[in-house]
Parts: sequence; C-alpha cells; structure tokens
Amino acid sequence: MRMDDELRETLLSSEEIYPGKIIRVEKWQVSLPNGATALREIVRHNGAAAIVPVDAEGNVTLVRQHRVAVNRFTWEIPAGKLDSPTEDPFHAAQRELEEETGLQAENWQLLNQIDTTPGFCTERIAIYLATGLSQHPAHPDADEFLRLTKMPLSEAVNLCMTGEFHDSKTVIGLLMAQRALEARDQAALGSAASIQRMKAQPSSQSGK
Repeated sequence: MRMDDELRETLLSSEEIYPGKIIRVEKWQVSLPNGATALREIVRHNGAAAIVPVDAEGNVTLVRQHRVAVNRFTWEIPAGKLDSPTEDPFHAAQRELEEETGLQAENWQLLNQIDTTPGFCTERIAIYLATGLSQHPAHPDADEFLRLTKMPLSEAVNLCMTGEFHDSKTVIGLLMAQRALEARDQAALGSAASIQRMKAQPSSQSGK
C-alpha cells in the first residue's frame, strides 16, 4: 500500500557484530520517515519449519524439552531450523518431523509463515499440518534431548487457551491446525451431502 510509504524505514548501512552458528547479530543504521536516522540491532536467522502432526484418531504428537534461555520445560510441536536461508521449508519440515519423532506423513498443508519477532529478528517459521502418518525410527541430533507425547488435538488447544503452552509457534500451529481440520471435515460433509442429494433425484427419463 502506498499509504505505508510514510512509515517506511530505509537501511543506510549495516555492520556485523557477532557471527554466530545459529544467528548473526548486526547493527543497522536506518533513515526514518521524518528524515532522521536511528540505530537498529538486528538478529539474522536462516528461518525454520514446524509441523503439527495429527494422526487418524485426532491425536497430535508433541515434543518435551528444556529451553535454557527461558529456563522452562516446554511442550512444542516438532520443529527445526533451515540448513541455509535458501533451503525449501517443506524439505526441512519433512526432515525435522522424522528426526524428532520418527513420523512420516502422506499429506501436508502449509498453515502459515510467521515472523516470530519482527521487531529485531529476521526469523520466519513455516508451519505445516501433517496427516496420514506412519511411524519409523526417530534419530534426533546429538545435542537434542527430547521426550514425546500424544494427546487429542482438542486437549492441546485447550492447554493453549489456558496459558499452559507458552511456545508461540506451538500455540499458533495448534490453533490453525484445529481450524484447518474442521474446515476439511465440513467440506467433506458438504461433498457427501451433495452426492446423496444427487442420488436422491428422480431420473428425468421415464421407463417404458
């Protein structure tokens, strides 16, 4: 929208401060809409993929782990970072689902691509709904210590609404997966009802 141009900040220069393995920290000088300049501290991240795996019984598989940055044990949907900024998030989603849970999926649906913290970080997470699951051996990374659980998707959504789940990608993914599956069920019911109506219509040709 052209109206947004009056809000735009323009990058003037950047300086790398910290070249980390997972993130890079940069200092940006930007021009503000009023012509003044300001400093922005930016965290560059390759991005990630996350998956909401829901089985035929309506159960979602979640991952339990300790997040030392917030000193909290969390239940999360399976997820992992992209190997490079150009990696296809779908390929990363397939890889991370199998590595962390041993699950493979026949059906995939992109739910959303979220900017996790757009105030200072470039990380974007692609969130997928995975169904048609089959179980295979899991093989998490050497520095990943995980515990898995299954619970009804509806129960997991309730835990989001009561504030017991704190991880943002998990909350968003679970809520969107529930809505997507409800829409899929409604479409299937509508299609079945349409077929039944067509079968119930009398033939236009009269027998002799």
